[in-house]
Amino acid sequence: MATFATFRDFYPFYLGEHADVRCRRLHFAGSLLVIVAIMLAFVTGHAAWLWLAPVGGYGFAWIGHFVFEKNRPATFQHPLYSLMGDWVMFWDILRGRVTLR
Repeated sequence: MATFATFRDFYPFYLGEHADVRCRRLHFAGSLLVIVAIMLAFVTGHAAWLWLAPVGGYGFAWIGHFVFEKNRPATFQHPLYSLMGDWVMFWDILRGRVTLR
């Protein structure tokens, strides 16, 4: 198991674990679902929407890893850095720094 002193050291590893564009697409879709679930809970006042956040966030990502990448999600070894990586990659996709093609 690799160890990382900082998130800056971890992020290139994280991106390498997401080399397959289908995995990145599933991560992006799952992150969008997390945002939508939180917004729906807030707007409607029904916390029941929040169950979609972990299902969407982890479910989509894990399918991407097990089906397309054929690797174990970084969450299992580096949970905090992995969560941070999800959102940095999401932002990098929105800014065009990481591609979905």
